Amino acid sequence: MTTLQEAHPVTARRLGLGELRVRLHGVSLLRYTLALYLASRLLYLVIAAVAMLAVDTLGSHTGLATTLNWQGLPLSHSTLGSEMSNWDGEWYLRTAATWYYHHVVRASGAYTTLGFMPLYPMAIWFVAHILPIGDLGAAIAIAMVAGGVGTLLAAKLAEEWWGEAAARRAITFWCFFPGTIVFSMVYSEGLTVALVAAAMLLLARRRWLWAGVAAGFATAVAPTDLVAVPMCLVAALLQWRRSGWSWRERRRRFGDREARRSLLAVILAPLGAIGFGIYLWFWTGSPLADYTAQHIEWSESTTPLAIPRVAKAFVHQLFIQGAGPRGPAGIDLNGVLALLGTAFLLFALKLMWDHRASVPATAWVWSLGVAFLALTSAKTPPNPRILVDAFPLVLVVGMALGERAYRRAMRYNLLATVVLSPITYVGLWLRP
Repeated sequence: MTTLQEAHPVTARRLGLGELRVRLHGVSLLRYTLALYLASRLLYLVIAAVAMLAVDTLGSHTGLATTLNWQGLPLSHSTLGSEMSNWDGEWYLRTAATWYYHHVVRASGAYTTLGFMPLYPMAIWFVAHILPIGDLGAAIAIAMVAGGVGTLLAAKLAEEWWGEAAARRAITFWCFFPGTIVFSMVYSEGLTVALVAAAMLLLARRRWLWAGVAAGFATAVAPTDLVAVPMCLVAALLQWRRSGWSWRERRRRFGDREARRSLLAVILAPLGAIGFGIYLWFWTGSPLADYTAQHIEWSESTTPLAIPRVAKAFVHQLFIQGAGPRGPAGIDLNGVLALLGTAFLLFALKLMWDHRASVPATAWVWSLGVAFLALTSAKTPPNPRILVDAFPLVLVVGMALGERAYRRAMRYNLLATVVLSPITYVGLWLRP
């Protein structure tokens, strides 16, 4: 039998991940995706271990440690557990351990667990009580397994949209995208991607009940996941249109069984958030306690000027001294990533528009909704983690790039992962 290398020697040499990708070419898309996902988790584990050793080594040099501490990089001690539970991970673990306050602390910077939605902390508590791995082990296991399931479902979606060959390119780009570091940290994005991708697949198959269940669980994971509600609504409207619905014939068409069943997804999708609101009403006295905590305690807000303000701050830090030790040379790396993420987001939307015939309306609604929230958020701009939520946009970049541009993008992908991940794991310069 003729091998891939014999039949297409030039193509084999050009593949972005070299020999690994060539050897995986003949396996099924499922195994290919799983192998790449596990390889990416191994890469992040190695990065975290190297970062831990570097912190311990540098921390033993008093002068260097003092300098880096002044710049916001703590070098006293680091463990794999502390790295993987850095940033919001600490709050997810605290929520799982202590649950929610009975009232909102109305002070900016007060920071309480009320700013986090319940499904991920509940899953941590549940797994930690049935397996002897503790809250941290449970949180990391859930993030990695959910991220793997989400990756497999994303590969299936890409295959249905663009075919198997394009899906392999897209999922390779996805697995080594720097934002997927959150699948190796105590973060809830793995649950978001898994549940929303499942809902997309089920909506495409008109499995309205289970699509609504998946979307309903998603809306209990994070505020961004409320975009799943209009996603289900658009899918239902399209089903009514396929059923021949019109305003004049609305009474007769309401008898169409498939059209009626599509409303199940719309009804079930917001129930995760609604259920959490009802619980908070009894627990704190306000159904909007989560929103209030995010707005007041965590200083989250929405404004169309979010990205212009980031750009203005970057220019100020770049050309005006005395901006403070935010990062290297006084430059806030989070602002830099927000601007780069914005450029990536707009580029991905352009590519999605170019291939709009193959991208379903549900993917459009989800991607545009997440993009809008990111571009207007004062605290969570379109950095790599938020772009992971908008996973169809990451997939379309991997699918649509030409061979030369794809190889270049994969090099940048890996470089960004290797450079940014250790800073995220151990420092205060860069948050996921």
